[in-house]
Amino acid sequence: MAEAVHLTPAGLKALEEKLEYLKTTRRAEIADDIAVARSFGDLSENAEYDAAKNEQAHNELEIMEIEAMLKNAVIIDESNIDSDTVSMGSLVRVKFLDMDFEDEYKLVGSAEADMDAEPKRISNDSPVGNGLLGKSVGDTVEIDAPGGLVRVQVVAISR
Repeated sequence: MAEAVHLTPAGLKALEEKLEYLKTTRRAEIADDIAVARSFGDLSENAEYDAAKNEQAHNELEIMEIEAMLKNAVIIDESNIDSDTVSMGSLVRVKFLDMDFEDEYKLVGSAEADMDAEPKRISNDSPVGNGLLGKSVGDTVEIDAPGGLVRVQVVAISR
């Protein structure tokens, strides 16, 4: 059985929009690129044709991956997020005790993880995300992160 893909409603919408773009706009762009490359003649030594065909294969693979994610999507009901404990969809303010700084994260599924987003989106599968699940305000947790052991205290939880 395929693994569940946890998505927020916004994450679901973004994936659906990306899928639509890849199936319509991007497919048409690639088809045009292939037609132009074919017009250059001999396909056996045509780098533009090879590049366009590779891009087509990449696009089709991405379509299949997104369709599989959507098929196995479990939508996080953000209206039922408990602000007493950290759960999927929670907005969590934490203090890194050894480094004496605070940061805020939204706990999402791995398909939506994005450290450049505002707030930062961390996966429930990441060491920090997994370590925070089920914790309450004031709880301190030691997390074995890739950079070493970190001590994190939950400062606030909200939706």
